[in-house]
Amino acid sequence: MTRLLLKNATYISHDSGLPQVRRGHIAIEGSRIVALPATLDGSEFEAFEPLDMSDKLVSPGLINAHTHSVLLVLRGTVEDIEGNLVYQYMVPASYLLEPGERAAIARLACAEAIRSGTTTLVDPLRHVADYAPAMIDSGLRLWLAESCADAVTTEVGSGTYRFDRAFGQTFLDRTEALIERFHGAEDDRVRVMISAHAPDNCSPWMLGQLKDLARKHGLRRTVHLSQIISEKEQVEALHGCTSTEYLDQNDFLGDDLIAVHWTFCNESDVARLAETGTWLGHCPSSMSAKGPHPLPMRAILDHGVKIVLGTDNMTEDMFHAMKLGLTLHRGAYQRSVTPTPGQVFNYATLNAAKALDRPDIGSIAVGQKADLAMFNLYAPALNPRVSLVSNIVHYGHPGTVTDTMVNGRFLMRDGVLTTIDERAAVIEAQQATDAMWQRFGAEERDVPLPATDPR
Repeated sequence: MTRLLLKNATYISHDSGLPQVRRGHIAIEGSRIVALPATLDGSEFEAFEPLDMSDKLVSPGLINAHTHSVLLVLRGTVEDIEGNLVYQYMVPASYLLEPGERAAIARLACAEAIRSGTTTLVDPLRHVADYAPAMIDSGLRLWLAESCADAVTTEVGSGTYRFDRAFGQTFLDRTEALIERFHGAEDDRVRVMISAHAPDNCSPWMLGQLKDLARKHGLRRTVHLSQIISEKEQVEALHGCTSTEYLDQNDFLGDDLIAVHWTFCNESDVARLAETGTWLGHCPSSMSAKGPHPLPMRAILDHGVKIVLGTDNMTEDMFHAMKLGLTLHRGAYQRSVTPTPGQVFNYATLNAAKALDRPDIGSIAVGQKADLAMFNLYAPALNPRVSLVSNIVHYGHPGTVTDTMVNGRFLMRDGVLTTIDERAAVIEAQQATDAMWQRFGAEERDVPLPATDPR
């Protein structure tokens, strides 16, 4: 069993609920933190390998509560294209990739996540079994989900909503297979979630099937909520209500649900979501590529909604999410200093652990999993130092991260990835991306193609 002693550590504690900087030592045995002595006296830890942390800040690893790693294939394209990006680009791309190509893109996403100090990814999409092994091999902690729908999502981009139970059953069967194959794998480092794609493409039958699966297996749930205008219009036309009201009518809200985006929620929706304890999965950077994300942020904050952060598409950089989240949330109060950097840091650590019902991650304490990120205390971006947490949220970036650890195992050590061949991952992901866009362009689609650089 691995025994490590992180000596002379500056580390982030959550003893008070908010992140505070402490000094001391961190003893790790196997996958867990077993002691946090303020001083070292005698030979108590002589069996532990000492690692000097004098030049580093030890932080809880960041938890990305909503990402689609495979959609990294769209990086640098759809951010600058108008249209229905979900159904005209993201859905087609997820189908056009071959299984090995999905794995290649996901591997690159994991490499970026590790470099960004992220230790946990929540990843719902399609064809998850194709790329789950590649993500698992990265050593990250994972929640995986097949994103279920019984509207034929490949037809929505052309303006057609057609519900087909056989189509929907395919995703339910994949979900059952994911649960059987992966849930609890790697000593419970890998779990499976239940995912409804969105209210516009899930009928009451599909929502009911997903609720039954969640209850049967005791799983957390996620859904895109009020994300895009076509969803809002479809739900209003089909059900005569908002997306939130539709989910509520089908008993789909609750504190085991991370509902992502909330772009078109009204204040009544927000009040009901807060009342049911539903979590907001906010992806401020991806949703602000064409201007600040226009969700009802002031109502969300005023109602005390529980918030977690995600990167969503085209990046795994949680620093970007924290920084944009702080800006957008403060903007709700017209140039305020609410929320604080500590609260936003908690969105990406302590809050996310609660949303996933994993109280043993997201903080540094005795008994917690050793899911950690180490920062270079002498990185220019983090200095001068008055408040390290403030510096991380305002100015942190992946280049300030030196090490990433999950379950007491280094996934990055002194800036070098230990579980992924980074250069090979970049090359293979580029090949997969080129192949996908070639197929995309070969099909007749009434949508613009991105400009591409010469190869």
